[in-house]
Amino acid sequence: MSRRISSSTPSEVLQAERDIRARLKGQHFDFTAMSAVSNVYRAGTAVRNHMERTVLAEYDLSWVAFTILWVLWIWGAQETGHVASEAGVTKGTLTGVIKTLQGRKLIRRIPHSDDRRRVSISLTAKGERLIEELFPAFNQHEREAVSALNATEQRELARLLRKITYNVTEEPDAN
Repeated sequence: MSRRISSSTPSEVLQAERDIRARLKGQHFDFTAMSAVSNVYRAGTAVRNHMERTVLAEYDLSWVAFTILWVLWIWGAQETGHVASEAGVTKGTLTGVIKTLQGRKLIRRIPHSDDRRRVSISLTAKGERLIEELFPAFNQHEREAVSALNATEQRELARLLRKITYNVTEEPDAN
């Protein structure tokens, strides 16, 4: 049986990493960096998939739809370009999600007073009630996802992941 880097079993992941080193033996690659980036990706994907299969499925929401609702809940009405950036999607992808959320009466469009091309979106009362109901369950799943780490390790993980994010997005260092 071939071992896959996407396995959730630690021993299989370690074996997959050994297989990769063996296959690329003699070549000058940074296997430590490769392993770190691979595990960042795997962890993010695993958490996202878990959230979509569990808590978000109960509300018929995708990760992107949840992110849009959360951004609007925390920061209020936002221009669509900003929301797309926060959700990590293109404006085209955002348009489809907005249509769905608007159809469910969770958000509303707010036309710009001076520029018809610019549109903001905001939560409706129904959208606000949904995110206020949903977020405690979502946060419980976040706690469960990192429960193998103590509080100090969780803070350190968050700090290290911020460093990686800032490094690849060329934002100022904020350790």
